[in-house]
Amino acid sequence: MSMVMLTATGRLFKRDVRFRVSIVILIPLVVFAVIALFSPYDARSSYYAPINRPPSLSHPFGTNGRGQDLFWLMTFALKNSLIFGLQVALLSRVIAMIVGVIAGYKGGVTDQILIFLCDSFIVLPIFPILIFLRLLTREMNLTTLATVLALFGWPWDARLIRTQVLSLRERKFTVTAIFSGESTWGLVFREYLLHILPIVFATTINNMLWSLGFEITLSVLGLTPLDIPTMGTVTYWAIQQQAMVMGIWWWLLVPVIFIILLFTSLYLLFVSITDFINPRERVLTR
Repeated sequence: MSMVMLTATGRLFKRDVRFRVSIVILIPLVVFAVIALFSPYDARSSYYAPINRPPSLSHPFGTNGRGQDLFWLMTFALKNSLIFGLQVALLSRVIAMIVGVIAGYKGGVTDQILIFLCDSFIVLPIFPILIFLRLLTREMNLTTLATVLALFGWPWDARLIRTQVLSLRERKFTVTAIFSGESTWGLVFREYLLHILPIVFATTINNMLWSLGFEITLSVLGLTPLDIPTMGTVTYWAIQQQAMVMGIWWWLLVPVIFIILLFTSLYLLFVSITDFINPRERVLTR
């Protein structure tokens, strides 16, 4: 399976410029986030640097009104945002795979119940619910927020996986495996997984975009822990202290540029993979 995925990745890299551009942008961003591990400053510390200094050799991205070096602050912000997005995506993928596989393979009443559950979650207004939970709990850390978003981020993708499993269930190799005495989960992991993984990977990226958008929006509104650097909280403090009005343009420009680069790379990656796994253009075949 790993060789097939590597081969598919190589072909995708050669033939799709969107995939190449996304990788060229995303890899430096990931490296930049890893640099946070070597920061000489604590992620939550402030006033360790001169305030409101423009970009220079000693402070490449400048400093903000809270006495923080924006270079090191953005390494923490990017790292925390990426971890947050991955937490939401991975947890919601687990739920989506379990629901989608069971609904597609079992069919009948089980399928109807699970699809009804999917539809119920789809129509729920997520944003008001998140605001209500934030006001109710008074304190919602990033892990809690990631868990809540994951509980709302699986229904559409579970439907996609269900559709794929419904198609696979009608193929000859499924009938052969069943008559050979293959167990249900053995059939899923040995036969279906290779067909499901591309969909799971593509929806993981899309789910990261969705969750990061929520995190940034909630942070800008002041509804997340503001002492933890993320792409959203850095933007929040810049807006709160009127960075543009005060002439501290770099304080707001730096996180905005990082947000644009991150969303652009993830979107291009999602679109290229989605087109690649399109049944009319599928390269991975049995």
